[in-house]
Amino acid sequence: MMLKLGVPSKGRLMEKTFDWFGNRGVTLRKSGSDREYAGEVTGIDGIELVLLSAGEIPRELAAGNIHLGVTGSDLVREKLANWDSQVGELALMGFGGADLIIAVPQAWVDVDTLDDLDAAAAAFRAKHGFRMRIATKYHRLVREFLREQGVADYQLIDSQGATEGTVKNETAEAIADITSTGETLRANGLKILSDGLIHASQATLFRGRRKDWTDAQRKTLKALQKQLGI
Repeated sequence: MMLKLGVPSKGRLMEKTFDWFGNRGVTLRKSGSDREYAGEVTGIDGIELVLLSAGEIPRELAAGNIHLGVTGSDLVREKLANWDSQVGELALMGFGGADLIIAVPQAWVDVDTLDDLDAAAAAFRAKHGFRMRIATKYHRLVREFLREQGVADYQLIDSQGATEGTVKNETAEAIADITSTGETLRANGLKILSDGLIHASQATLFRGRRKDWTDAQRKTLKALQKQLGI
């Protein structure tokens, strides 16, 4: 059986992944029409290209359906409990960078740190009778981070759309979201807490940790690592 490499199926993350491998002598390309999720690998033998959404790749790695995968480090940490027992990092790829952060309204002039947020959350609950709402797509990462930092009296609400707009729409009091430049946050009247960085994400090449690899697959991985210089 060939070694299966999962990469994002579209967009800049796919293009940057193709460039990263290509610059190291391994050519990845889509085969067939743009709507087909088939691909091919040249420059090294024994590898099959699997095109998936970036969000699918962590679980497919953990399940053993693919052996290697390129996705954001934030997605692996969010989607896999005890992620480092299920997958391992082979290479940080230097693109796709974004920060998962906590942001609050700019009007909260007395809230700049997580300690301030904790105090504001307690005051909010005392005044309104329910916990302060933080909108996010990253429930696992945010919950673990806030627990470690001692922040209580909040509730996470799911946001699968424009998270930055939830405060302006009065469906949340604060947000936890991915940002690259912070411009969208500022445009929506939000500011990042000074110690509110949860995770600095970037595209990463991961390998699955399942034990059922064949000798041929392990040999292919070693050859690939040598080719890539990792």
